Amino acid sequence: MPSQISSLAPALTLFPSLKPPHKTLLFHQILVLVITFLAYASFHASRKPPSIVKSVLGPTIDSNSTQGSSIRPGDAGWPPFDGARGTHRLGELDLAFLSSYAVGMYVAGHFGDRIDLRLFLVFGMIGSGIFTILFGLGYWFDVHVLGFFIGVQIICGLFQSIGWPCVVAVVSNWFGKSKRGLIMGIWSSHTSVGNIIGSILASGVLEFGWGWSFVVPGLLIIFVGILVYLFLVVSPEDMGFVHCVNEIEMNVETDGVENVQKMETEEAKLLDSDNSDSSSAIGFFEAWMLPRVAAFSFCLFFSKLVAYTFLYWLPFYISHTAVAGVHLSKKSAGILSTIFDIGGVLGGVMAGFISDIIEARAVTSMIFLFLSIPILVLYRVYGSLSMLINIALMFLSGLLVNGPYALITTAVAADLGTQSLNQGNSRALATVTAIIDGTGSVGAALGPLLAGYISTRGWNSVFFMLIMSVLLAGLFLVRVARTEIRDNMNAGQ
Repeated sequence: MPSQISSLAPALTLFPSLKPPHKTLLFHQILVLVITFLAYASFHASRKPPSIVKSVLGPTIDSNSTQGSSIRPGDAGWPPFDGARGTHRLGELDLAFLSSYAVGMYVAGHFGDRIDLRLFLVFGMIGSGIFTILFGLGYWFDVHVLGFFIGVQIICGLFQSIGWPCVVAVVSNWFGKSKRGLIMGIWSSHTSVGNIIGSILASGVLEFGWGWSFVVPGLLIIFVGILVYLFLVVSPEDMGFVHCVNEIEMNVETDGVENVQKMETEEAKLLDSDNSDSSSAIGFFEAWMLPRVAAFSFCLFFSKLVAYTFLYWLPFYISHTAVAGVHLSKKSAGILSTIFDIGGVLGGVMAGFISDIIEARAVTSMIFLFLSIPILVLYRVYGSLSMLINIALMFLSGLLVNGPYALITTAVAADLGTQSLNQGNSRALATVTAIIDGTGSVGAALGPLLAGYISTRGWNSVFFMLIMSVLLAGLFLVRVARTEIRDNMNAGQ
């Protein structure tokens, strides 16, 4: 029976030609990658508007100030985010969304292993779209009540938390472990691609009113949610394929007899597991006790703190930083911030590829994290000298910061959710993924909030917070990295 409760996608009923034997396993694997890629890209696109409109809603900050209050009094904004406490309230707005997202992640992972992942994912996407649009409607209805915006962000965060455990569990069902780092490294670029799309859409319509910056991405995620409902297949078993058959194909020998024997053995193991307790969903605290789950969770806490601080504050920082003596417009700053996400695309692919080659996820993550420290220093100190230097250092920052973030939330989470101590139980995937990304999301909630308060003391203080967070993220992986190195050395002897 399937590893997750699932139902057949309507499009497969309407178009029988999409079913086997008309379409191969490879076709459906590609289809799953494309659909889940679009799904989570649309999630991130709908998260991007708050960072784009910060420069319109809030007060202006002098980025060259290194101490004391740097807010220019009297600057225009949108009440209640204007004035001396404007950046504080913008940070609190981020906290409302990200804290509910973190709490919702734990709950979503628990339910994700027990109900139809496709329908649950669609539910999250439609809800996210509706409440993203509702936030934008505050512009036309002239809403200036902080509670309204906070409330909408809290509910939106709960809907958004459904996405990640679902898509990781689905992709992990269709792909084996041997090439998981590279495949998921490429696939995880949906995060950066979504940020880029969200930045372009939100910045492009900002001149027509900041409400449009929310409405357009909100409509986008609803549209993609309809595609997910129609076409997503949760498990290869739903299409009649042997579970993880691709893993068998990648590991078989060239000898034909050995191929048949291995496939028969693996199929027998599958049938045995279907009749065992491994098909039951794992408990929340049981998942926490799995080896390395806690270490990677706390590493992601600090890693995601840095990534989301850039996500929510980078356009604001750029618009208030003179590059070669020139201040960019709010629209140009929003578009320029996509360079960070473009670097993140390459970072995720590189981290996944390298970790597959050296078979060491923690070592790869540590290298990226520690290399990002000098780059962040250089970006703050020299990023304002010229546009070329700014772009180059922003690209490298995105590559090194988002590389381990993407690796941990995808390949690492999938590895830990199906490790041998859990008998490869794929129904632990959503729970383990939710624990890792949920813990990271707590850090993601704190980062933008702290940036909102610390930025009034000067941006040097913000960058110091980011550098210390990266350092702590790397230190949490020291023990795991040492174990990986020792295991690889023993295997090579």
